[in-house]
Amino acid sequence: MTREDILQIAEMSKLSLSEEEIQIFMGMFSGVMGQVKELDELDTEAIEPLYFLNVKDKPYREDVEEESLDRAEVLKNAPEEEYGYFKVKKVMD
Repeated sequence: MTREDILQIAEMSKLSLSEEEIQIFMGMFSGVMGQVKELDELDTEAIEPLYFLNVKDKPYREDVEEESLDRAEVLKNAPEEEYGYFKVKKVMD
């Protein structure tokens, strides 16, 4: 991973990194990418895809209708609310 890659990830994550942190992350990401490349060397042709780790032990619960939280109580700590809902920043145009 290059310095520019790290800066781009930091910008997307809204992080400001020191030069020392950039160097640390470059080493960490390069190590992870090296491990991923090792996985590419494995022959996985005859291995079935794994969708669930253990279906037998997966805990399920019944859907039970319960009393909802009070809207005013839920919204009291919201930075912004509009029309009785959380107002969030626009993510897409």
